[in-house]
Amino acid sequence: MLETRDLTIRFGGHVAVNAVSCTFAPGTLTAIVGPNGAGKTTYFNLISGQLKPSAGDVLLNGHSISALTASARTHAGLGRAFQLTSLFPNLSVMENVRLALQSRQRVGLDMWNVWNHHRALIERAEQLLDSVALLAKRDVKAAALPHGDQRKLEVGLLMALDPEVYMFDEPTAGMSVDEVPVILDLIRALKARRDKTILLVEHKMDVVRELADRIIVLHNGTLMADGDPESVISSPVVQQAYLGLAPVEEAA
Repeated sequence: MLETRDLTIRFGGHVAVNAVSCTFAPGTLTAIVGPNGAGKTTYFNLISGQLKPSAGDVLLNGHSISALTASARTHAGLGRAFQLTSLFPNLSVMENVRLALQSRQRVGLDMWNVWNHHRALIERAEQLLDSVALLAKRDVKAAALPHGDQRKLEVGLLMALDPEVYMFDEPTAGMSVDEVPVILDLIRALKARRDKTILLVEHKMDVVRELADRIIVLHNGTLMADGDPESVISSPVVQQAYLGLAPVEEAA
């Protein structure tokens, strides 16, 4: 479904992502972990088109998308949720989701299309808002929502686009303990469908252990480990670089 080949970006003399090659299969959830500054979000930005690589390639369904803009990659099937919310702040919660649905269905603004599709768009938008526990706030401006609700709305927008690849960059960051389960339940439901490719950047290791089929570890922009959660997390080199633990032989 998704592949990066020797994906690299340099900022002056600093190599932020260093020749990372990975494939991501449909029906799997891959967690991307590593210490702060490891290159996780930069790697996401290269895949989704916010940054242009210095070298390497990004492929979707076997075809290079490296020349496509971020918006063109969205239409091609990449969906991205950011660490910081990316919403239409002056539009209502409902209008945000309706516009995302309209974009996905490529419904124009001519009156025939608007009247034909309006009811279906509203009904689907209501379903999505209910799934992210925001239906009661449908008429509130996005800018007036507390941070946790903005994160939930952004996930709702991503679901409205129904991409082939879901990319979640710390989706629970800044959310209260009570709000986190809503997002995690949505990710679990997407994973259970087994027809989507999911990439997740997350610092909470309990979340990673529960959700991930696979973990890749970035350290100083380099792919350091790749495998099932148990073997990767228990690896001495990962515990030292990521978890900050001393290797077993030194701790004895």
